[in-house]
This record gives sequence, structure tokens and C-alpha cells, in this order.
Amino acid sequence: MNAMRTLGRNGPTIFPLALGCMGMSGMYGPADENESIATIHAAIDHGVNLIDTGDFYGMGHNEMLIGRALEGRREGVLAHSLPRLRTGHIDIYRPARLDGTVPIEETVGAIADLVKAGYVRAIGLSEVGAETIRRAHAIHPIVDLQIEYSLISRGPEARIFPVLRELGIGVTAYGVLSRGLLTGSPLAAKADLRAHMPRFVGENLARNRKLIDALNRLAAERGVAPAQLAIAWVLAKDSTIVPVIGARTRRQLDESLAALEIHLTAEEIARLEEAIPASEVAGSRYAEMQMRTLDSER
Repeated sequence: MNAMRTLGRNGPTIFPLALGCMGMSGMYGPADENESIATIHAAIDHGVNLIDTGDFYGMGHNEMLIGRALEGRREGVLAHSLPRLRTGHIDIYRPARLDGTVPIEETVGAIADLVKAGYVRAIGLSEVGAETIRRAHAIHPIVDLQIEYSLISRGPEARIFPVLRELGIGVTAYGVLSRGLLTGSPLAAKADLRAHMPRFVGENLARNRKLIDALNRLAAERGVAPAQLAIAWVLAKDSTIVPVIGARTRRQLDESLAALEIHLTAEEIARLEEAIPASEVAGSRYAEMQMRTLDSER
């Protein structure tokens, strides 16, 4: 299960898990910087070669954190990102969301100019729908789409994934543990971004705990942690998908890496999906206003 994966038909070769670093900048409550850097180092030592960040995570804090962690570990676009990351190029650059006021052709065209200049190696997209993917890919090859995908967020399967397969575009799947919902991770008071997400509040959370209980039972039967089973499900769905793991500690990283040793049969996949039907999830992925801005939901 440790075989490397290729992002897209002609994209980079990637370790089967990527490390998502957003949570290291306080999005889910306080994080320990020393432990965060140690976790990044441990991930790299295990072979992880895709470190995911955003220039708005912690108002630039996340990029600076990664810059310190990567110093001396890679050769050293973006006016603020490159200096903060202490590097001369970005391997994959993805606009975080579709700007409804700017045609995707203009956005991708501008990034394509950065590719030609050597500041960017490849172009990806994030949370966009099938039509936008086609239009973007016509301007410059797209290597991957980053989108939320998990046992309880299976929306991309219907319209988006078929287009990605047709065009030879890979997937970096974030939220594979549904921001800790699938593992029962507690909220960290007001500082926790999840306190404002519909699936984590009130009656919705109570209803969703039934799905968590189902995952716990199946994981116990298999003798693995619920998080490992949820990650293994994403890995087993398609060899073009690379789960982005939001580990903030070395312990969480080790638990996630162990999912690579879990081999699910088609029957086990079907049983998981039957026991945890996405149609039974209470609440949307984001608040209503944010959902309206997602091109991937149209």
C-alpha cells in the first residue's frame, strides 16, 4: 500500500499521504510550534513529499512555520509566499477558491506565466466544479483538484470525479477525517474553527455521533483505529487520490501512516459505505454563506 501515487496523467510522483499544515496555525485551537516542526520533519523522514499550506492560514504564520521546518531540507511566488517559505519555487500552486469576478482562464493563465518563469512547477485547483475544471485544463494542464472527500463527504463522486478521470487529473483529498468529526475530536472552545461549522453543533452533532459510533464498531472489528479505517477507505477508492492528513503531532502522524498497511476489499468498502451513509449526515460542510461561494457545490 506504500506505492507512490502520480498526481494526474503527467503530474508529480507523490507519497500516498500528504501532510496538511493548516491546523498548526491555530485553526482548531492552540498548537505547539516545536511539535509542529518536529511533525513536519518526521513526515519528511517517512517519505512524505507533499506539504500543504495556504498563504492565509494564520495570516502567513503557516508558511513561515513551514519555511523554518524546511530550511536546509530543499533547495531554496509569489510576492509573500516564496520569502515566507524560504524557497525559490512552489511545486504545486492552487488558488484556494474560485474568484467569481475573474474568469478562470485569466487566473490559470497568470499562474501559467509563473510556470514559464520557473516560480511554479505545476498548477492545481481547489473546490471547483466540472465546468471550471474543463475550462482551466484547456488553458494549462491541471495536475490535481484539492477537494473535501471522506466517508461522509462523498459529493465529488457524482459529477466531479468522472471529469477528473477523463482529463487525467489527480485528487488531493482534504478533510478525510471530516476535521476530526469521524474520530470524535473535541472542540477547543471559541478558538476552534469547527465551532462555526454546522456538522459540529447542536442536534446535528448528536445525529452525526451515530455515524461515528458505526465507524468505531467497524474499526474495533478490524482491530484498527477509526481514523486509520477512514483514511484506508479514501486510499482504497482510487489510486489517483492522495489523502491530506492534518496531523499536528508526531503521534497523530504515526497513527495516520499506519493506515497505509490496511488493505480493504471491495466488500469491506461497500460495508463501510452502507454502515456510514453520506445521505444521513446532518449539516453541510460549511456554513450556508460559505457553501454558496463554493463552485464545487453548484
